[in-house]
Amino acid sequence: MDLIDYLEYNTERPHLIIPEYGRHFQKMVDHAVSIEDREERNKVAQAIISVMGNMQPHLRDVPDFQHKLWDQMFIMSDFKLDVDSPYPITSKEVLQQRPEPLQYPQNHPKYRFYGNNIKRMIDVAVQWEKGDKRSGLEYAIANHMKKCYLNWNKDVVDDAAIFKHLYELSNGEIDLATDGENLTDSGQFLKNRISKNQRSTTSNKKSQRNNNRGKKRY
Repeated sequence: MDLIDYLEYNTERPHLIIPEYGRHFQKMVDHAVSIEDREERNKVAQAIISVMGNMQPHLRDVPDFQHKLWDQMFIMSDFKLDVDSPYPITSKEVLQQRPEPLQYPQNHPKYRFYGNNIKRMIDVAVQWEKGDKRSGLEYAIANHMKKCYLNWNKDVVDDAAIFKHLYELSNGEIDLATDGENLTDSGQFLKNRISKNQRSTTSNKKSQRNNNRGKKRY
């Protein structure tokens, strides 16, 4: 019964500020804070930094690795540790400061199944001078749009629909409907996709057979 009374539960223990280092490290830092002699406190702090570095040898070549260790020790002490740091001590207020929100691109294309890259390609194409080079790029974009459409729709699609979408996405700058040219046949895209899936399945089965070779069967 006496042994049960002395059991410690994590819920009753002090909160670990950086759990990755464990409770013993937290106790070492707390002990350093309690040392009154400054010279002795500095020695203990250096010893703690040395052990912290030994725990992460794979990070020794990372720039500012030592600076990071010192920052972590001060964080674990709740910035109560008064020692001579070789690096500027980051204040508690700076660490608790909320970062600025990231400016994510807010693109909301009308035809999401084409993706944002198609719109970027179209924007580049309309800036080129008209000629064979631009015409080739326009038809390459249209064919890629048709392929993307089939991935989404999984059915045949009329070229007129692709030309209409391209006309809208280019703000009227690209009009392939008047050229009378045709895009790659839908069946060819679907055939290539089926052939690719079959090759992938065959490759996976072959790899599985090779992995099973040499295994003992009982």
